Amino acid sequence: MMQFLLVLMCFFMQNYSYSCNNQCPKKCVCENAKSMQCYRLHAVPPGIARDIKQLNLGYNHIKELKISDFTGLTGLEEIILSSCGVESIEFNTFQIHSHLKSLDLPKNKLKHVPHGLPHSLEILKLGNNRIQNLQESAFDGLKNLHVLDLQNNLLSTIHANTLSSLVKLESLYLDGNHIASILGSPNLPQLRQFSIRNNRITSLPSRFFTSLQSLKTLSLSDNHLVKVPQDLPRSLWSLNLDKNQIRALRSREMSHLNHLSVLSVSHNKLVSIDGSLCLPNLTILELSGNHIRVLPSRLTLKLEKLDFRQNMIKEVTQQHLAGMKLLKHLFLENNNIQHIEAGALRNCLHLTNLALEQNSLPAIPDGLPETLVRLDLKGNHIKVVGEQELKNLRRLQVLNLRNNKLSTLSLLALEMLPRLRKVYLDGNPWNCSCELLRVKRRLLARHVEVRSDLCLDLLHPQGENWRAHLRAQDKCEEYIRETIQDSQVRISPSIDRTGQMEPADFEEYYDYDTE
Repeated sequence: MMQFLLVLMCFFMQNYSYSCNNQCPKKCVCENAKSMQCYRLHAVPPGIARDIKQLNLGYNHIKELKISDFTGLTGLEEIILSSCGVESIEFNTFQIHSHLKSLDLPKNKLKHVPHGLPHSLEILKLGNNRIQNLQESAFDGLKNLHVLDLQNNLLSTIHANTLSSLVKLESLYLDGNHIASILGSPNLPQLRQFSIRNNRITSLPSRFFTSLQSLKTLSLSDNHLVKVPQDLPRSLWSLNLDKNQIRALRSREMSHLNHLSVLSVSHNKLVSIDGSLCLPNLTILELSGNHIRVLPSRLTLKLEKLDFRQNMIKEVTQQHLAGMKLLKHLFLENNNIQHIEAGALRNCLHLTNLALEQNSLPAIPDGLPETLVRLDLKGNHIKVVGEQELKNLRRLQVLNLRNNKLSTLSLLALEMLPRLRKVYLDGNPWNCSCELLRVKRRLLARHVEVRSDLCLDLLHPQGENWRAHLRAQDKCEEYIRETIQDSQVRISPSIDRTGQMEPADFEEYYDYDTE
């Protein structure tokens, strides 16, 4: 009977504290028969089940790892030792573990890559340690490694031949080191992701990309590059060159990138873009924080997002954006735009987000596409909101008019926006008239979000008799009640030209800064 109870207890507890024949070590949780996690340890605990596959010792206080710590654990496939304060690892500690696929050692105090790693390893994470150099034989035999993470160490130089044995490597992360030079060209035929952000690189060796013809994603942001690297692989679909010192984008450097979909060269020193830079599959182009004065006029027609924030652009014409039928997001804030040609965006048939804040526009541009969901005009010189400019914007949900020169609003103009959900109006020199109070009440009645402290009362001119002001207030309230009797009724759904009801608009929009 007692034996039966022990067997029954083992059956119910094997997913928590036991693996049937092996008791879970103290301060550990055995989530199932093959996985264990431990807390508040100062060493690898004894008594670990020999058939364990996943061992999570992360966030403990283990300074040293020895061969004896893992003796007999021949089935291990994954070891997690992140944030343990590990300072040293005995030679060949993991060598005999022929099934080990993932070794996770980030956020420790290691000064060297562990010696004698098993050939079965597929993922090696050594980020946020104190590794200063890579020995030539550091990765010998790791022919099955797919991911190598060495970001946020103290590396200053990379010798390409150190990585030559990693013939199956797909992802390499070297971000946040002190790398100033890379010697030689790496032979990594399977590499798809390569990130070497936030280093000190001024240039790459000639023919650096010769053996990287499978590369899809390349990030070289936060370095000291003065020009686009030569001979970029044709396979690239994402290229990030942000925060360098690049002065020009030239067709001869990039025209062969027929697969490139995402290009970001923000916060450089760009003055112009080669007019023939027309990459056939580019969908996202980000060039904010440069010195560009004129929008390029011959960009690919497949663009969906175009970001020219914080440049020196003064005008937008029909020629600049002609044919951009797929464009969804256009960011032009913090330029010096004084003029947008009427209908310049009319052919942008999918444009939903238009950011024009912090420019010098005297009025809302005419001929905006009816697809707009969000329109940001904060910080311009707009004095009047007219019906003509808003009449086609029946899908607009968010309108930002902060910090302009508006003193009044036309109710009829805002009634042109049946789907308006939020309007920003603060920071204008409002004349709190009865008409403006009526506009505010009408917006609130339509459940449009507007600041409640906007014109709480009629403007009371100095010297005016207080009783006269109260009488004017009463008349205003009566006028408002009479003119918005239907204010509790929501705006009816739009009717299209065929007489059919349009479907509700639930398009998403970029929630960029409105403060």
